[in-house]
Amino acid sequence: MRDKAVSEGNRFEVLHEFATAAREALTPRIWDYVMGGSETETTLRRNRMALDALAFRPRVLRDVATVETGAKVLGHDLRLPVILAPIGSLQDLVPEGGVVPTRAAARYGVLHMLSLVSEPGLEETAAAADHPKIFQIYVRGGADWVDDLVKRAIDNGYAAICFTVDLDYYGRRERDLAKRFKTTARQASNGEEHQSRFSWADIERVRGNIDVPLILKGIARADDAVLAVEHGVDMVYVSNHGGRQLDHGLGAIEMLPEIVDAVAGRAEIVVDGAIMRGADIVKAIALGANAVGIGRLQGLAAAAAGEDGVVRMLELLEDEVRRTLGMLGVTSYAELDASYLTSATPLDRSPLSSAFPLLEEGY
Repeated sequence: MRDKAVSEGNRFEVLHEFATAAREALTPRIWDYVMGGSETETTLRRNRMALDALAFRPRVLRDVATVETGAKVLGHDLRLPVILAPIGSLQDLVPEGGVVPTRAAARYGVLHMLSLVSEPGLEETAAAADHPKIFQIYVRGGADWVDDLVKRAIDNGYAAICFTVDLDYYGRRERDLAKRFKTTARQASNGEEHQSRFSWADIERVRGNIDVPLILKGIARADDAVLAVEHGVDMVYVSNHGGRQLDHGLGAIEMLPEIVDAVAGRAEIVVDGAIMRGADIVKAIALGANAVGIGRLQGLAAAAAGEDGVVRMLELLEDEVRRTLGMLGVTSYAELDASYLTSATPLDRSPLSSAFPLLEEGY
């Protein structure tokens, strides 16, 4: 069985092959759910454009025979500074749902953040792999509901708790609306009005009740990052929900520098938003992030080949990261800083072809 699994993953040699295989495996409605954004999809496009607008400035004649790609995140030694980001309705992409990235994270050596609305649920997913994992919460009830859910997660061994805080209202995702499509999680959703009432007072209450790390996902400004630190948050997650919530926002990587400056080392920082290549990971770390979140690429890999696809995707990212670091003239993330980056004019490409240009050429 393992030999079959290994061969299944190894049929992928480049990252764009996951996109091709996923599109063949998914219905058009699910493909659009994965790849789409809100309204005009301006934020979605800016996520990728902001990454493309950063160019490298390499050093040469430095001994880079050995390059370290691992990192410590939230106290855990990881093979890559990567968190597999929460994907709602992951069960619509792959039948096993949240179990797939949890097992892949354990096999490879990164962290998985399970979404509240990803089946089969927190208990069964927790039992799927003996490896640190994070539980992400959309607020669907009052204080008692929140506190009970947090306790359940901690009792089941989740190593950190994350609240998504940029979903006070559900974004108008017009690809889905135009097809009259709802994911399984949306079909069963209820109590969403509680999210719009959730406040800093609730964060203070939760922080006082738990000893595990607390993460806020959806921070987009320096002043909110400062408030997060003041409320005892251990990780500030810089994100615009992959361009799926507020339209006409900045690209996520553009928001990162001011937040890094404001946090000033008092909390760890993760950023997501169109992270599709090893070079994207290196850019984020050079700008001060401790790790990146990977959402869409994870979903594509899972849809293409399940658990083995996610593991293989991470292996390919690791290879890209190692080569990028070495060609920049550094041997570890500790040697990186913003001097290795400069502004550049992004190419006029779609978000997908920006990351995977060979798709346009039929490879």
